[in-house]
Formats: sequence, C-alpha cells, structure tokens
Amino acid sequence: MNKILPKIALGAWSWGVGTAGGDQVFGNYLSADDLKPVFKKAIEHGLCLWDTAAVYGEGSSERILGNFVKGVSREDVILSTKFTPQIASASPDAMQEMIDGSKERLYTDIIDIYWIHNPMDLEKWTPDIIPLAKSGQIKAIGVSNHNLAEIKRADEILAAEGLKISAVQNHFSLLHRSSERAGILDYCKENGITFYSYMVLEQGALTGRYTEENPFPAGTGRGDSYNPHLKKLAALIHEMEIIGTRFDANPAQVATAWAIAKGTLPIIGVTKVYQVEEAAKATQIALTDDEIRRLEKLGDETGISTLREWEKEM
Repeated sequence: MNKILPKIALGAWSWGVGTAGGDQVFGNYLSADDLKPVFKKAIEHGLCLWDTAAVYGEGSSERILGNFVKGVSREDVILSTKFTPQIASASPDAMQEMIDGSKERLYTDIIDIYWIHNPMDLEKWTPDIIPLAKSGQIKAIGVSNHNLAEIKRADEILAAEGLKISAVQNHFSLLHRSSERAGILDYCKENGITFYSYMVLEQGALTGRYTEENPFPAGTGRGDSYNPHLKKLAALIHEMEIIGTRFDANPAQVATAWAIAKGTLPIIGVTKVYQVEEAAKATQIALTDDEIRRLEKLGDETGISTLREWEKEM
C-alpha cells in the first residue's frame, strides 16, 4: 500500500446495531447523524485510517462509514475491513461475495487493507485472498487473531504466489500483552509487517471513565467482561493519571501513547468528537522507558484476563 499510514487508526466497531454490533457489544445506539461530526473531525485532524468489518452489526458499521466516505475524496481515506469465516456462505466464491458486499457498503472499488478476521480453516481461506490481491481489489493483506505459527503459515501460502502479509491485527493492551510475549511483535518488526493493536483501551476500561460507582451498561459484552474487574484497575488508572499530568493527558491518551511506543498502530474506537481530538493529541505523547515499565508492571499486577470469547492466548 502506497499511502502513508497515520500513527493511529479509528475503529468503527461500535457504529451501527445488530449481531456483533454497537448495541450488543458496547451498549451504543448510534446513528449516522450522531457519527457524522466524528468523521468530519477525524478528517480535519488527518486521521484517515478507518477500521471496520462486514460482521460488525451485520454490515451496519460499514454502511454508516460508507455514507461518509462517499462525501469525501477517496484519496482522503484509508479503508480497512475484514472477511469473517464464520459468516461466509457455502459458495466457492464466498470471500469474493463478502468483499463485494463490503465494497458496495463502503462505496469503493478498492479496499486498502483486507483482513482474514481469524484463523478458522486457515488452509482453506488464505488462498482465496490471493485472487483479490492479484486483481487489484485489495492493496494490502492482513490477518487478525492469528498466533505466530498461523501468521507464518499464512505468509508461506502467500509467498508461493509472490504476495505477503502486510499487517497483523491482534488484541494488545496493558492488560493483554500475549502477542508481545509470543514473539509476534518482534516477528512483525523483522518482516516489515505493521502490527495493529485492537482493544488498546479495553473497550473503555482503561479510560478512567468507568468505576465501581459508574460501571459499563449491564447486559452488554463489555459490561459483562469488565464490570467485575473495575476495582482491580484503580492502581493502573491512577498511574496513568499521574503520568498524564506531564502531558495534560488523560488515561486513554496515555494508554494509546503506550501502544504507539511499543511499535504498534493502535485502533481507537471513536463515537464522539472529543474522542477524536484526544486520540489526535495522544499521537504527540512520548513516554519514557521508565514510564512504560511502570505501566506494564501495574498492568501485569492486576491479574485480570481480558481474553474474550472469540480469542485465544497467543
């Protein structure tokens, strides 16, 4: 891909409603009217890289994003979306069908980064992305939720056709450094692969905005996952507040700056204008090695497992 990537991507997982959508996972009920100012502010700040998936809200995330994309020059945005094996049809052209739907919803003929969302049936699905790349429908190939052995195997399959993995997207945060410990970050650095870290803010748990007194919405994916652990996060959140005073920054910005300092490209979910502004400022924060060590020590000491139902340890 020829475009220069910004330091962060903006995530649209919580945009739209439906299966695996913002209402079920996040407790959000966001319309295009709610989100249009968010997209506009991102463009103003030069934050042009948007991450979504066909599976998010049964296509509603892509649909909302696409309605904004069609109002700007295609050169002003970088679009990242995903093929999810679990929702693929039984057709031999299932991947082509899914990307066709994504292209239609996103109002584009070309997807800048196309991901295989997880390694289910790796030997079956990895070869199917090859014709998409060779025909110019996608500019870069990514794999998500793959462990190191699976990343290497996918790269072998692609290399036989003169292609390569350009991006890896895994869960990575101060509470979940499995990809680092497994050697995936080092492998990506050694092979010129961009590592995209998702859930850097643990769906809001590391922002400092949620406490025992002010928990996540009950009955949602993130509420069920994080509400029982909010008390254990207090020391880590406090340290992020202390570090943030040096930059006039909040915990979310410190957590984002940490992910950048680790050599990753964090995906920050945005639903409000101020979140875009905060994310833009976070890209200017440079943490010291000592600050990074302190944050990681406190993150490890929480003892919290944030592995979700679709994930595995790397």
